[in-house]
Amino acid sequence: MTAVTFGNRLTELRLDWGTTYHVTVLDLGLACCGVEVMAALEGRGNGVDELAALGVTPVHGAPEQAHVLIVSGTVTDVMLPAVLATYAELPEPRYVLSVGACSNTGGPYWDSYCVTKGIDQVLPVHVAIPGCPPRPEALLEGLVALHKLVTA
Repeated sequence: MTAVTFGNRLTELRLDWGTTYHVTVLDLGLACCGVEVMAALEGRGNGVDELAALGVTPVHGAPEQAHVLIVSGTVTDVMLPAVLATYAELPEPRYVLSVGACSNTGGPYWDSYCVTKGIDQVLPVHVAIPGCPPRPEALLEGLVALHKLVTA
């Protein structure tokens, strides 16, 4: 068990793939949810140390090194080909986390002609994290859910 502190809030995580499985994640921060994901993955303080202890390592600009793609924020039709190309560059096995209402369903922009109505319509989403925007702890809980899915 690992305890992670964000601000004055303590979150306990049960994640044990750090000893058996190393996870590399690539964040496609397309809108405001991307800031929350960056806070969880790159923030200074206990969170980053705890992520490393859990076996989770963010990679930057190298999709061929990541196994988990985090899509966070509004996916527009113009941006969709870049998202699909990034997903295609991930090695197998590859997993997708969809973070935030916009990535999950189009969010408040769902009725716009240029917004994808959920990334799950074009990519296989393994874990969808709700919220607008979700807190950094939600990403960690999503990683725990992915771990349970992968090891089940």
